[in-house]
Amino acid sequence: SEKDRWIQMSKSLDIKYNNVIGDILLAAGVIAYLGAFTMNYRDEAIKQWINLLKQKGITCSDDFNLRDTLGNPVTIRSWIIAKLPNDSFSIDNAIMTFTSNRWPLMIDPQGQANKWIKKFEENNSLKVVKQTQGNFIRTIENAIQFGNPVLIENITDSIDPILEPILLKQVVITNNLATIRLGDSTIEYDKNFRLYLTTKLRNPHYPPELCVKVNLLNFMATSEGLTDQMLGKVIAIEHRELELQRQSLIVEDAENQKQLKDIENKILILLKNAQGNILDDEVLIDTLEDSKKTSNTITEKVKQSETTQIRITKFRQGYIPVANQTSLLFFIISDLITID
Repeated sequence: SEKDRWIQMSKSLDIKYNNVIGDILLAAGVIAYLGAFTMNYRDEAIKQWINLLKQKGITCSDDFNLRDTLGNPVTIRSWIIAKLPNDSFSIDNAIMTFTSNRWPLMIDPQGQANKWIKKFEENNSLKVVKQTQGNFIRTIENAIQFGNPVLIENITDSIDPILEPILLKQVVITNNLATIRLGDSTIEYDKNFRLYLTTKLRNPHYPPELCVKVNLLNFMATSEGLTDQMLGKVIAIEHRELELQRQSLIVEDAENQKQLKDIENKILILLKNAQGNILDDEVLIDTLEDSKKTSNTITEKVKQSETTQIRITKFRQGYIPVANQTSLLFFIISDLITID
């Protein structure tokens, strides 16, 4: 019921509040230092940091992960719909992409991050450029002025020095007007501008002076993420209608969760601003009633989709060995390049 859902949320928040200082400290460390490393290295570093925090008497979650601390389930679902690989490593990378103060430079030899950014930003007039293009600077200037996102792909072992003011976010505000110096030009800076950089180099060697200017992220494919992708492709070939149905359920679930989240936020705002007896607040009462109806409707939809989801899961499990073999074959072929 709606009451049970709010009680469970309250208990969850109580635990999070007790651990918030340590968890935020760990999250800041992950974002600042661990983006370029593999999942195993990140996990080992986090374990050592947790032990250090406990020695200092700072409480934190024993099973800390970035997704639970900084992740928004609705946002994460939208990333997955936009073709972000559905594994914890890639989701952590996506969280770091949008929470760091520095623009992301993604190590992306398989093109997964490139594909995700293009899909995710396609409705925001994303500009895709390479440093070798003649209109490279002009495209970025226009994007900065109009607040469009820019993806600079195929970065080599160096970045054009003209981009330094952008990487360092050297924005100057004069008379409430934000501007930035780019080469010989001073242009207006729109706060909605976003910059993404990707490289296909498997093991790039960037100098320290560049690494401190960007958020270096390791987006190389993981076994877990690739297996999930291959499983989807196999099912799409063998049982296309089921895969389409599964994707439709994912989109529907994301929309349902978004509706619930919006109503929750509205209720909390109304409660915060309520004056006098809250039972006399008609807007608040109506919103609570809408929340209950929406929650019941979504619960009913979930029940209806459970049968379909069980059938889809049954078919998918039958093809897991194929997906595992495909993923294994990919990594074997990828490692052949290291043979002398």
